[in-house]
Amino acid sequence: MNKAELIDAIASGAGLTKADAKKSLDAFIGATTKALKKGDRVALVGFGSFSVSKREARKGRNPQSGREITIPAKKVVKFKAGADLAKMVK
Repeated sequence: MNKAELIDAIASGAGLTKADAKKSLDAFIGATTKALKKGDRVALVGFGSFSVSKREARKGRNPQSGREITIPAKKVVKFKAGADLAKMVK
């Protein structure tokens, strides 16, 4: 499902116009992004939670040349599915 299909599903499921559904989705994405940038966790009970984790620098290999390289440290976004979502997907 892409963003346009998700907007259509939100619009039909909530009885909104596509424009309102797009505004709602954009607001959710913006609020979630802002919270994660601050290092906060975003938890949606029954659905799951988004969090930021720091990945340490590590050694790796260039697959083309075989030379060892250093992969720099960075922050990554993680999603952990909630119990209800995990049960529905099984």
